Amino acid sequence: MRTSASLTRVLLNFINAFLIQTSHTALSNGTATVGERLARWLLMAQDRLGGDRIPLTHEFLSLMLGVRRAGVTGALNQLDRKGVIRLSRGRIEIIDREGLIDSANGSYGIPEAMTRRVPRA
Repeated sequence: MRTSASLTRVLLNFINAFLIQTSHTALSNGTATVGERLARWLLMAQDRLGGDRIPLTHEFLSLMLGVRRAGVTGALNQLDRKGVIRLSRGRIEIIDREGLIDSANGSYGIPEAMTRRVPRA
C-alpha cells in the first residue's frame, strides 16, 4: 500500500463502505421488523445478483435473518400479497423494486447510496 496510492484509496473506500454496511445491518437487526429486514435482504441480494430472480429458500432466509421459518413465510406472503414479489418453490422474483424499497421502511438505501458514490481507483 505504501507504493500504490490508488490501491490504498480503493482499499480504504472498501473498508469505509463495509463499516457503513455493517453498522446499518446492526441498526436494522435491532429496530426493523422481520418484514422490513426481509425486504432489505432481498434488495441487497438483487443488487449482488443483478437480476430479478433470487434463488433462496424460506429456510435459508430464516437462518440469514435469525428468525423462525414461519416468520419468514409470513413476511414473504405479505410481500407477495402487496405485489412486490412473486413466490415459487426455491425462488423469489422481485416484480416491484420501488415497492420493495418502501417495504424496507428506510432500512435499505443509505449504505447502498454511499457505495455508489465511492470513487474507484
